[in-house]
Formats: sequence, structure tokens, C-alpha cells
Amino acid sequence: MNSELIINCHPSGGIEIALLRDKKLIEIHHEKADNNFAVGDVYLGSVNKIMPGLNAAFIDVGHERDAFLHYLDLGPQIKSLMKFVKTLRNNRNQSIWPLKEENEPDIEKTGKIGTLMSRFQQVVVQVSKEPISNKGPRLTSQISLAGRFVVLMPFDEGVSISKKIVKQDERLRLKKLVQSIKPQNFGVIVRTVAEDQTVEELHKDLQDLTGKWEQLCEQLKTAEPKQKILGEGDRTLTLVRDLLNDDFSGIHINNQFLYNEIKTYVKAKAPDLEKIVKLYNGKTPIFEQLGVDKQIKASFGKEVNFLGGCYLIIEHTEALHVIDVNSGSTSGKEINQEENALRVNLEAAAEIARQLRLRDMGGIIVIDFIDLKTPGNRRKVYEKLKEEMSTDRAKHKILPMSPFGLMQITRQRVRPQMKIVVTEKCPTCKGTGETSSSVVMMDEIDNRLKYLVHNMNMKGISIHVHPYIAAFLTKGYLKSKRFEWFFKYKRFIKVVPVNSFQFGEYKFFNAAGEEIDV
Repeated sequence: MNSELIINCHPSGGIEIALLRDKKLIEIHHEKADNNFAVGDVYLGSVNKIMPGLNAAFIDVGHERDAFLHYLDLGPQIKSLMKFVKTLRNNRNQSIWPLKEENEPDIEKTGKIGTLMSRFQQVVVQVSKEPISNKGPRLTSQISLAGRFVVLMPFDEGVSISKKIVKQDERLRLKKLVQSIKPQNFGVIVRTVAEDQTVEELHKDLQDLTGKWEQLCEQLKTAEPKQKILGEGDRTLTLVRDLLNDDFSGIHINNQFLYNEIKTYVKAKAPDLEKIVKLYNGKTPIFEQLGVDKQIKASFGKEVNFLGGCYLIIEHTEALHVIDVNSGSTSGKEINQEENALRVNLEAAAEIARQLRLRDMGGIIVIDFIDLKTPGNRRKVYEKLKEEMSTDRAKHKILPMSPFGLMQITRQRVRPQMKIVVTEKCPTCKGTGETSSSVVMMDEIDNRLKYLVHNMNMKGISIHVHPYIAAFLTKGYLKSKRFEWFFKYKRFIKVVPVNSFQFGEYKFFNAAGEEIDV
């Protein structure tokens, strides 16, 4: 499996990141320059409202809408965290390393948030979901600091190993190793990429995370409510940290500063992969040069084609997403209807798994597959979709296919759904579905030409139009529209036919070839 990361930096500061696997686009991320509420950011929030009915609190972290903190997202050690924060802010000489003997008892799962928090109370929180639609960020008080190989969690002592590491000997090795090097009163989650890593690599990653904890505590001593006290960091570096492995053959970047930053990071974390970080200096936009733009236009939209004539119809509603599988013009003449339906459904399962990641669709997804008569075939489609979604980093749950061919999926929603407009407004009708009459269009051209000549005193004017309109303007010599302009304005107007123009589209250019916005 061959993976590539394409990073497109815009002059405005925004960044687009495309993940390709075997040259096929599977993820696209847009990072805005002003995104202040990214997953992983830690804030000193202020309780604005307690909602006993929801068993939750609304926290002011500086967003236009209050952030949401549920009781179950407080974490078992919330009392220990609040005690530590209070002590640290009241006594700035307090040690930043929490002691186990000073921990408070864990809270009960069935407790009430009103017994722990009150209005205007200050609390340290971490963004677990970015603002989506008209909702503010979702928060947790169970602080976690993510590194390349491990995740560090204060006020805990447990060591957990990723379920994707299946070798029992390796799981046991990692657990013993991490227990021997982790700081006291800190829990650790060992990530999948830590498999077969040396103690030196894991220890170095832990040192980076303890450095982050020190930074967080120092900021916390003097922080004001609603202030960010620790940022997750650049989204691009976060993706590189989470995705980078030996499968990667290239990381292409069109920005010198970001190239240097990522190259330094990769050199420190995975020196063997430093050579795959490449700076792109071509004149053609990087997404266009590497074929990403073409895949984006083909992959987004209501209808998505796959396997020749087969296609998906993807509809989005407020409550859920619906995907309909259609065989289209595909017909298996050499096989029966059941086998043909199975073949299309299996191919559709692979494309659906890709679309869920590509669009970052979250919540409830209902898929209407082509009807299958035998339970064994329905099971094959279910297993195929599970296999294709096994590499999806978002938490998800898939239910088996019903006799009606419906399959239900719930997928974690962390960021706003990716929406890319692949349609364009018709330049002729401007999206109205109606075009101006030719008489009105000629009046517009005459009026604008008159303004350019009389008001702006421009010379060397040319007009670019559809070939049919060009023929109309230049037909004849003494009776053509162009001759009429020459007689009227005492200057020659050049008419240029452009095949790509719509029938009613036209543009004016000056003598230097620059378009004139009239």
C-alpha cells in the first residue's frame, strides 16, 4: 500500500491537505487560518450555565456560542484536576507534577454535574469536537496530550495498548516498557504506530509530552478565563504525526516554511523517512499537477460513479445521511441477477467507505444496497464494508444488512462535514435558468462599449465572444456591427471568437490584453 500526503498552502493562510492511497484520494482536510477551536486545544473556561435536565454545563471559552460539557465527559479524576488547578493558581510555587497521594476519589458515573460545578467557576477543558453548524465546541475535562507513539493522561496510573496491536508478546512488551519509563500519576495509551518501537523512541515521545504538560501548567498559573493555554499545534503536523508510517512514499508541500517545519519534524521522529518530504516549486498549482483537483471534482457531489456505469446517490439531511446504490447501465450478462447485485454491492461498499472518510460524514448513515435474496450474500457485503472501514480513524459502528437491503452506520462526528461545491453557476443565465434575449445582450454590449470609449477614452479595445456572436458582429463589411462601431466611435474594435464561451458570454480587453471590468 502506497500513501502520499499533498499539502497546498494558500497565500491567504489557509491550508488544504490531501491523503492519497495508491494514487486514490481518501481524505481531504481544509484548515482555515483563523481556526481557533481545533480538537485537542486546552482552555481555561468559565461555567456560564448549569443544565440539570441535561446533566451538563455550558462553558464560555471565547467562542460565539458557549461550549458543551456533559457530566460523562468530566472524566473520573475531575476532582483531582480541579484541586490541582486551584492549588496551582493560588500558589505559583506549587510543583507542576501532581502527586498520587493528593488525588481525590473518582466521581460516580451516575452523579450530577451540579454537585461538582457552579456558575462562574473556572475549569480546565479540552476541545473534543470542533464547532459544527450552529453548535459551539464540545468539551472534555479528561485532559490528554497526544504524541506520535503514546498519549499522556494526568491523574491516572493505567497503561492501555491499542487494540490494533494484536500480538500478545508485543502488547506485553510495550506495557512493561511504558510502565518503567512513564511519570508517576500519569496514565498512558500506547498507539498503534508504537508497535516494534524501541524504548529510546517511546521515552523520547514521553519527554516531548511531559514538556507539553510543563508548558500547560506554566500558562495556567497566570491565565485568564477564556484563554487558550495549550494548542494542539499545526493541523498539518498533527496529521503527519498521526498518519506517518513506512507506507508513505511522499509528502509534497508547496510552501518553503512549512516544508522546513515538516522536514525537521520527520527527521526528529522518523529519520529514515526524511527523504520523502519534498518541496514543490512548479508553476502549475500542486493539486492540479498531482491530479488531486480532478479527483475532488469526480468524488464530491450528489452522484458518484464507480465500477463503470454504477453510481451512488448521496443525500444529506439534518437528521442523517442517505446513500443509495444503483447498478445503472451495468449488466452482468454472463452471471445471474443475484451474483450481479452482489458484485455491485461489494464494489459499492469499498467506495462508500472511501466517501465517508473523504467527506468526513458523521452521525447516522443509512445505505440502501441493491436487494440480495440470500443471507450469505448480505453477510459478505457486511463483512466487506467492515474490512474497508477498518482503517478509518473515526470511531464507528456498523449493523448487519436487513432483508430490505438497508445497512445502518454510526460514525463519530468530530469536525464539520467536508463540503466541496463541484457545480458552477451558468455564466449565461447566472443561475436563473433563463437567458436574456439577443436584443438585450446587444444593447448591453453597446452601452458598455460606449462607456469605455466616451467616459474612459480607451483605445485598442477588443471584445471576446462566442463564435456565433462573433460572426454576427463581423458579418458583411459595410453593414456589420463592427463597421457601425468604427463609424460611430472613430476606432477599430477587435472581435475575438472564443469556443469555450457560453452563447451569451462576452468580455472586454484592453490593448495590453488585460480584462476590463465594466
